[in-house]
Amino acid sequence: MANPNLVNVATISGGNLGFNLSATLTTTLVTVASNVILKINRITVANVDGSSSADVNLFVDGMGNGATGVSATGAATVYLAKTVAVPADSTLVLVDSPIYLMEDDILKGGASAAGDLDLFISYEVLNDA
Repeated sequence: MANPNLVNVATISGGNLGFNLSATLTTTLVTVASNVILKINRITVANVDGSSSADVNLFVDGMGNGATGVSATGAATVYLAKTVAVPADSTLVLVDSPIYLMEDDILKGGASAAGDLDLFISYEVLNDA
């Protein structure tokens, strides 16, 4: 398994994803396919409940694979947000600088209260296939 060479990608496709987060804090949101790198540009979370705060968890699972030439020795699961409170009727930016998810990485997360938090992800898929 080798991550795509960014100089030789066949396609670059942009897109957006939206999720209404469940109370299951480990829900799989995105799984990165083989021959693909997912460049996440921005992640925001909005609390759509008018009266109650809710907590968000967001993490990458399976980070044991670094890019070619990089040996990963860190944790396989890394949190982007852990029990971050989102006040009622407000929006937080969780990621505002690009990050890359490598092939086989899995983005997971959830909310402390089902249906209260909407997650929005802006991304680009760099495909080597």
